[in-house]
Amino acid sequence: MVFLDGVYGEDGAELEWQPLSRLQTREVGAVLELAVRRMARYLRRRSALAATVDVGDDDPAGKDDDAEGEQRLAASAVSGQTPPAGPQWLRGLAPLASRALAFDKPLSASLDGFTLHAATRAGALDTQGREALLRYILRPPIAQERVEPTKDGLVRIVLKRAYSDGTVAVEMDPLSLLCRLATSVPPPRYHTVKYAGVLASGSKWRARIAPKPVVVDASVDATAADATPEPARRGCTYRPWAELLRRTFAVDVLECPKCKGRMKLLAMVTDAKSIRRFLASTDEPLDAPTRSPNRGPPFWQSTVLRRKAFGDVA
Repeated sequence: MVFLDGVYGEDGAELEWQPLSRLQTREVGAVLELAVRRMARYLRRRSALAATVDVGDDDPAGKDDDAEGEQRLAASAVSGQTPPAGPQWLRGLAPLASRALAFDKPLSASLDGFTLHAATRAGALDTQGREALLRYILRPPIAQERVEPTKDGLVRIVLKRAYSDGTVAVEMDPLSLLCRLATSVPPPRYHTVKYAGVLASGSKWRARIAPKPVVVDASVDATAADATPEPARRGCTYRPWAELLRRTFAVDVLECPKCKGRMKLLAMVTDAKSIRRFLASTDEPLDAPTRSPNRGPPFWQSTVLRRKAFGDVA
């Protein structure tokens, strides 16, 4: 999450910026303790509810709703256990350990496997710093180059930095990894970016603090004979899909792989007859391949292995 390190106050017709006091490390620890207590209370409440609902299983359809499935995945990711099938998915969840709050570095605290770091700050004039901070927050849960399969059927996640106990990698079965990754997928029609306070769309002060679009004048070459002045265009924050792919994945989809020239979209073909005629001219199959039959996922109790050195198991 990104927060403003201050508040706006109305001083007559103008808005006055009032910076907050410097954040203290003990305040970061207090926030982390509150979050861990809420997580433990959530697990206990879900465990008690599962024990109550387990008697009889009166679901006529035999299926859980979407909210129940999301809670199942969230509890599985926190507890480190693969959710079994059926209503007994939360039976036997181990409660969070009760360990002392540790302060590893300034404005950073850790407790029961959770870490809260609040030492990163970007100044008001640091445009590149703000972009780097936002891209860090929006990063994927696991870097693709750090995930690799092992010979024994597990998935190894190589850590960027070793843990304090010497752990350099974590290995788990593919289903356990998918259960953890599934919690990062937002539900349908769920906003993943939210604004609060004066940055919210419903705030009356948002228009007074939001930067105004910059009017950019097209540069005109006075020496060119056919140079004609172009009308000024307003700045737009919309970024084309090709630019987003290039900035996110470092892949230029508009570059021709053969001649390295630039490509552009000519038309979108949506007519079925035209599509089949084009596929037939390129000797491509006209029918979609048949799908494999569905199968139920395997459920088992897995153990996460910590590798202090490749070849050693902790």
